[in-house]
Amino acid sequence: MTNQGYEGKRCPPSKNAGGKKLLGKLDNCASLEVRSALDESAAQRGSSDLRDQSKAPASSGSHWADMKLRNMSVAQKYGNKKLPNALIVGVKKGGTRAVLEFIRIHPDVRALGTEPHFFDRNYDRGLDWYRGLMPRTLDSQITLEKTPSYFVTREAPRRISSMSHETKLIVVVRNPVTRAISDYTQTLSKKPDIPTFEELAFKNKSLGLVDSSWNAIRIGMYILHLENWLQYFRLSQMHFVSGERLITDPAGEMGRVQDFLGLKRIITDKHFYFNRTKGFPCLKKPESSSQPRCLGKSKGRTHVQIEEEVIEQLQEFYRPFNIKFYETVGQDFKWD
Repeated sequence: MTNQGYEGKRCPPSKNAGGKKLLGKLDNCASLEVRSALDESAAQRGSSDLRDQSKAPASSGSHWADMKLRNMSVAQKYGNKKLPNALIVGVKKGGTRAVLEFIRIHPDVRALGTEPHFFDRNYDRGLDWYRGLMPRTLDSQITLEKTPSYFVTREAPRRISSMSHETKLIVVVRNPVTRAISDYTQTLSKKPDIPTFEELAFKNKSLGLVDSSWNAIRIGMYILHLENWLQYFRLSQMHFVSGERLITDPAGEMGRVQDFLGLKRIITDKHFYFNRTKGFPCLKKPESSSQPRCLGKSKGRTHVQIEEEVIEQLQEFYRPFNIKFYETVGQDFKWD
């Protein structure tokens, strides 16, 4: 099979999702999820309970679960659908789903469970359509959504800035070589007849010429995409989460996310345990559930085996992009 047979090869434009189908899907998600809503009056009535709960072990979560259910009811009854204050904009296969699932247990966050793709695929539907997808929130709460493809969509920064200049942006990044292999592994699980990773990644492997037009490679050239965002947003409006540290120290990474969003640090190490089978952290079992909360079966799948020489060639390719990215964001992710 030729490389042209792989639809992810040349970054094709995405087709619009059906609005009615997406809305129905999102409404189902919203009706099933146990979301928290903490309004000012509830905070006044139970602020001491909230402080105690933030210090309590996750296993003693009966009161916590009751409060979440009660506050969700308050939000659904008295809250409004608002445009998001914050967005998880990228990157694909970086750990965005984990960040969303972890942050949404915070009582001051309500998040959309499904990716709306508004600023890349559905922008022509308008802001009223977009607002209609959002969960109901109270004035004290943050509305959040996640669509990882925004980070690599050229029009997304301008469109988001037009919605609000003050939007907070979360970007989950990961070693670009590992990210590309994970991306390919996901596609291979759906389309087993695609060319090999090496065939797609190189124009000429013997000469080490990497094909940067392949989407799986191009996404990891983070600095190129970031330069586009910095034309519309201040660096201080962007928070970069390490996909690697999200696995080894989820509480630390989520603590910094909470700080960035201006939230009290309620999500702590008491909420996590490491699932050795999946190879990443899961949320501990709340009292209201018989099961701990782990990401879906598609998360944590074993990567395809890639020759060490190929990995070294790709590391060399990405090195200058990585260094400039580190310098720009003021953080060394130690991918080299």
